[in-house]
Amino acid sequence: MYSKVKHQHETIDYLLKIVWQNMANRYNQLVADWGITQSIGYLLINIDETEGTTVSQVAALLGLKSTSLSRMLSQMEQMDLIYRQSNKGDKRSVKVYLTDLGKEKRHLARGLVKHFNNYLNEHLSDKEKQTLITTLKKVNQLTLDYKP
Repeated sequence: MYSKVKHQHETIDYLLKIVWQNMANRYNQLVADWGITQSIGYLLINIDETEGTTVSQVAALLGLKSTSLSRMLSQMEQMDLIYRQSNKGDKRSVKVYLTDLGKEKRHLARGLVKHFNNYLNEHLSDKEKQTLITTLKKVNQLTLDYKP
């Protein structure tokens, strides 16, 4: 029923973690000069530049628990990248908005992500990309459905 895995580095979860860790490390090296991290850049990219984004939407987009997100948002406020504002109609709902500096860093981060994805696109065939995307979506769904 289960195929034998000879080495840890042959498991799907290990390879996914290593690939993502290497990508995050590379992004961190590239954005360090801008005074941000890969995580902050990713969060900036996911905040709507004109309408703002609710904290709950940000948490869902990033897959973060509220305590981790709260700490990160506080750090970003201290860095003058964002500000938070309660929704006028529903005081429980808080929206996150970009400051001018946040918009500038968002623009830099988006450019970097586009360049990196162009680089990947140049080195992967259309078939490889489609297979990868389909497989990753399937692995994600299987992970969500897994009940030992």
